Amino acid sequence: MAFPAPLPQKPELPEKLIQTIECKQGAVRAVRFNVDGNYCLTCGSDKSLKLWNPQKGILLKTYNGHGYEVLDAAGSFDNSQLCSCGSDKTVVLWDVAKGQVIRKFRGHAGKVNCVQFNEEATVILSGSIDSTIRCWDCRSRRPDPIQIMDEAKDGISSIKVSEHEILSGSVDGQVRRYDLRMGEMCADYVGSPITCVSFSKDGQCSLAASLDSTLRLLDKDTGELLGEYTGHKNRDYKLDCCLTEKDTHVVACSEDGKVYFWDLVEGSLTLSLAVGKGVVQSLSYHPTETCMLTATEGSFQLWREASYSEET
Repeated sequence: MAFPAPLPQKPELPEKLIQTIECKQGAVRAVRFNVDGNYCLTCGSDKSLKLWNPQKGILLKTYNGHGYEVLDAAGSFDNSQLCSCGSDKTVVLWDVAKGQVIRKFRGHAGKVNCVQFNEEATVILSGSIDSTIRCWDCRSRRPDPIQIMDEAKDGISSIKVSEHEILSGSVDGQVRRYDLRMGEMCADYVGSPITCVSFSKDGQCSLAASLDSTLRLLDKDTGELLGEYTGHKNRDYKLDCCLTEKDTHVVACSEDGKVYFWDLVEGSLTLSLAVGKGVVQSLSYHPTETCMLTATEGSFQLWREASYSEET
């Protein structure tokens, strides 16, 4: 007699608050895990960038060099370099260990909202309210960008980079995907100003958050709308969204002080997590574990699954 296979366990979500860390850098504009999820970066309205060990709540280094508030940052694949951008219209490349500026890239005509390395960390891509994405060569001394993508009709709010693709979201309501191998650009019109875009982990889908308080999951190749997720509040601010580490849930910040989780397939709201009183400005999901960082006002929070217990 064959026994029925046990039902698969529901994936756990990071709903247990492990700790809250006061950053002492004004409002935290963005929080970002590094590539392997061992460290994180916080971008401050006081012009500083800070590197943390979030599990231990230890500040490792502070990076000063921006002339105005820092809006986004990313770490290279080998953790030796950082890039950051801000309201001072510059993109900065940093040496992690020395805490020093390696290069400053100037060329954007307005504040720079988002920044990413390519996979080899040889190129930095930056998106600005000047409606352009600019690609900067980290290795040469040339001051000009090696490429400018100016298809957007309004500011670029978010970019993500995969092996051979660039995904961008713009205030003009379009999600644009640049296929670098094919030399093609595809655009999907969402209609409302886009605040954040993200790839699914399997690379098949793209997720876009917009100012009509709706998240949309699109088939990356056809642009077909696969799902819509609502219930959170996003009308005024640029807020982060992403998928969980196994693509089971869609996650988004909200202006009501919560983070919302939806079941990817069913589209149903699974969890609304109370984070703080103010807007949850930013979130970052661990690349491989059930673990999340959120940022609200002047602090960031580390969340784990309910069954998590710290090794003594």
